[in-house]
Amino acid sequence: MTYRQRISLFIMIDSCIVLSAIFISMYLASINLQIGSYPALVAMLTILFCHHLFSTKYKLYKKVWEYASIQELLIILKVVSFSVISAMVIQLLLFQEVQFKLFIVTWLLHMCFIGGSRFIWRIYRDSVLNRSDNKIRTLIIGAGSAGTMVARQLLKNNESNLLPVAFIDDDPRKQRLELLGLPVIGGADAIVSSVQELEIDHIIISIPSLSKKELNKIFLECAKTDAQTKILPFLEDLITGKVSINHFRDVQVEDLLGRDPVDMDIESISEYINNKVVLVTGAGGSIGSEITRQISAFHPRQVILLGHGENSIYSIEMELQEKFKNSQIDFITEIADVQDEVKMMTVMRKYQPDVVYHAAAHKHVPLMERNPEEAVKNNIIGTRNVANAASQNNVGIFVMISTDKAVNPTSVMGASKRLAEMIVQSMDKESNTKFVAVRFGNVLGSRGSVIPLFKKQIEKGGPVTVTHPDMVRYFMTIPEASRLVVQAGALASGGEIFVLDMGEPVKIADLAKNLIKLSGNSTEDIGIEYTGIRPGEKLFEELLKDNEVHQEQVYPKIYIGKTTELYIDDINQIIKNYNVIEADTLRKYLLDLANNTIIHEHRTVVSI
Repeated sequence: MTYRQRISLFIMIDSCIVLSAIFISMYLASINLQIGSYPALVAMLTILFCHHLFSTKYKLYKKVWEYASIQELLIILKVVSFSVISAMVIQLLLFQEVQFKLFIVTWLLHMCFIGGSRFIWRIYRDSVLNRSDNKIRTLIIGAGSAGTMVARQLLKNNESNLLPVAFIDDDPRKQRLELLGLPVIGGADAIVSSVQELEIDHIIISIPSLSKKELNKIFLECAKTDAQTKILPFLEDLITGKVSINHFRDVQVEDLLGRDPVDMDIESISEYINNKVVLVTGAGGSIGSEITRQISAFHPRQVILLGHGENSIYSIEMELQEKFKNSQIDFITEIADVQDEVKMMTVMRKYQPDVVYHAAAHKHVPLMERNPEEAVKNNIIGTRNVANAASQNNVGIFVMISTDKAVNPTSVMGASKRLAEMIVQSMDKESNTKFVAVRFGNVLGSRGSVIPLFKKQIEKGGPVTVTHPDMVRYFMTIPEASRLVVQAGALASGGEIFVLDMGEPVKIADLAKNLIKLSGNSTEDIGIEYTGIRPGEKLFEELLKDNEVHQEQVYPKIYIGKTTELYIDDINQIIKNYNVIEADTLRKYLLDLANNTIIHEHRTVVSI
């Protein structure tokens, strides 16, 4: 049906409705007026004309009535009321009297007939066309505005195969009530029983404001059922129109383990990055590449992407040039190894950076345990080379990326990062450059992290290998870790170790179970195998030693650790002799020094 045909049909139907309403109201109201009389004709014609006039004004004929709601009902109320009032005014002006009884009954019938003619199509569509015989019974978690939108979309979308059955909401004021004809049956503790009683096959979490901790709690309840769990798309994707309200996505491990993000101090960050030259070592890695993305949003003049792997550096260069093609940022690549002292000095002298982020490092615990000399070369000597070059070329701020494994280290990797921290802190005492370090825990999805390994194992059918059932780790997302690093540069006074309040640690075994559930499997299908703690690993990680802890936050969720003793002479001895020391001896020496347990008769201790 064309638009013109549709409008003509509505005008014809409405004309019949208006005239019928007046005729019936005259009969019901026992108005002693002859139909052919002048007042009756005037009333009929006035209401009919005004109805079409106000229908056009309020676009009543342009509404899609299969999606009719309160808004459409209010428009009908305006059209009918203004039409009847206009007729009353005309009758008063022409005949000096108004048949109130007639117009009241006409108004009531007019509303019923017009409203009924519109809403009967929606009733027919919902009850007949949208038959639920073959639809998937769905439980919606969240009876707020987002949950209501989801339910409405699913109810009116004939193409959707999901049928909303009920709501879950922790607000006691909503429980035991009905919303869009669907009951709100309880809080999160009622999820398991509701799925069983209502034969639910699908669960949709539709609370955009949900914190990570609350989402994790809800998902753990959903995981106790056999229902498939989905979540509302990201709010920014809905706002920008990338996806619609009924495009649900899988719950991701980042949703469960990622913490609520720390807001950045945009002004202070912009002050030290905007229009400056910034160099990032390890720019092709997980953290280094994300740092370049974050800082590029603050419009530096130049970004130097330094890394050892040409493919990863090329990849991040192409990405940044495409993403920031309308900016004036000059992206420069340098293929270089931080172990090359001369090259580091050459690069610093050539570009004269204002800020350096040092993200290049070996981080794989078992591999460094077997190759301690490589940890010394890359993590200790590499850090010293970059830091020396930065200091001698008057870099303003130097931010080193460290790890929670540097606290009471039991691994070569952790020990090498702790000694690298000491180098940076010591250099801060003798340089105009502000040297700081940033510690954080495991990063979700980074290269060599446990999550990509678990996903590969699940894809192969299992089992998922976990070292110990009680092993716990702190987790954060790559963007959050990078934000912390960037924010640390703005907070730097020199010599600090910044630590993020990372919340509660997560059991690796629970992480494995969640990933198995998210993949659509069960732990019976994909087994979990405990392989034993590997060399250098701890059951739990720490972010600060007891004697390093400052209780007050320097920024929301960011702490500064107290500085302990720095053993620079011993570190220099390691750098000088690491290649002639046996691996086992070197491993023990690194751990003893990093844990402050080594004793020499002639040692120099640099204290801050």
